[in-house]
Amino acid sequence: MKQHMGDMGRKIRVAVVGASGYTGVELLRLLINHPVVEITALTSESYADSSIEEVFPSLFGILKLTCKKFDPREVAKYADVIFLALPHKTAMTAAVELLPLGGKVIDLSADFRLRDPAVYRQWYGVDHAAPELLNEAVYALPELYRQQLTAARLAAAPGCYPTATLLGLLPLLKREVIDPNSVVIDAISGASGAGRKPDLPLHFAELQDNCKAYNIARHRHTPEIEQELSRAIGREVLVTFTPHLVGAVRGILATITATLVTSKNTEEIRTLYQEWYHNEPFVRILPDGRLPETKQVRGSNFCDIGLAVDARTRRVIVVVAIDNLVKGASGQAIQAMNVMMGLDERAGLRLPPLYP
Repeated sequence: MKQHMGDMGRKIRVAVVGASGYTGVELLRLLINHPVVEITALTSESYADSSIEEVFPSLFGILKLTCKKFDPREVAKYADVIFLALPHKTAMTAAVELLPLGGKVIDLSADFRLRDPAVYRQWYGVDHAAPELLNEAVYALPELYRQQLTAARLAAAPGCYPTATLLGLLPLLKREVIDPNSVVIDAISGASGAGRKPDLPLHFAELQDNCKAYNIARHRHTPEIEQELSRAIGREVLVTFTPHLVGAVRGILATITATLVTSKNTEEIRTLYQEWYHNEPFVRILPDGRLPETKQVRGSNFCDIGLAVDARTRRVIVVVAIDNLVKGASGQAIQAMNVMMGLDERAGLRLPPLYP
C-alpha cells in the first residue's frame, strides 16, 4: 500500500531497534536529515536508559532521545516504520513480535534474506524462528525489486558484498553476455563491516597496514549472492567468492570477472550498463579511463561501476565501489523505506560523498 505521508502533512514516525551499532548510528545520521521523517524511538540492550548523545557524541545537540530496552508494543506504538539494526539470529524474533502490531519492518540483518530455511540453517547454524515469513520478505535491493517493495510490510536489506556484486553482475547475466558458471568475485571490505563489538583481529595493531583474505569458500554472503543471481536468470548460478579485510574503516571494492560468450568490447559493455541503469539515481557508470575507488563513494548511497574487457582472455572485468554502511546497509534500507512509503526514492540520501 503506497502512502504519501509527507504530502499529507504528517511525518513518518521511525524507530531504530539496535541503535547503538554502526548501522544504527548510520541510520540516525541519514534519517535526521530526511525531510518527512521523525525519529520517535530508539532501543539498545547495552545502553538502555542512556541518551543517544552519550552513546554517540557525534550526535550531541542534534538528537535528544533515550535508548530503551526493546519492548515490541512500545516500539510499535510510536512508529510507522521500524528498522531492525540487530545481530543475525536475533532480528527474526523481533520481527515476529512486531509485524502483528502494524507498521512496516525493515531488517538489516541476514535473517530474512535467504528464502530456504534449510539454507539458513546450513549457513547460520540455527533453525529459523519464522520460516513462514521468508517468502513474504522482499529482498530490499530497489534496483531489482522496486515493484515488490511498494506493497511490502517486511523488507530484508541486502548484505554489503551482495549489493556490490549483484549491481555489478545483473546487466551481464540478464542480457546473457557472460557464462554464469565463470563468475569470480574478489572483494575488499573496511573493518566497520564486522560491527562494533570488540574483536582481536579488528584491533588497530592487528588491522592497520594489513590486508587479508578470510572465510574463503564459506562466507555467509555466498548463498545470498547465488540465490539472487539464480533468481534473476531462472537457473542455478554458483560463484567463487573471496572476501578480504583491509586496514580501513569504510568501503567495499569488488572486482568481478567472468567469461564472455559474445564478442563485446569495453565500450559496448559500458553502453549496456548505461542503458540498464539510466533511471537509477544511485548507480554511476564511470567513463572510459576511470575505475571506482572507495573514497569516491564514502558516506554516500552511490554505487560506482567501472568496466573493462580483456580481449586476450575473453573475460570482462567489473569493478564496483560502495560504502558498506550506506549503500551496503543503512542508506539502502532508507532507500527501500522511501519506495515502501511512496516517497521520492532519493529523500534523505541526496548527500555527496565525503572527500577526502
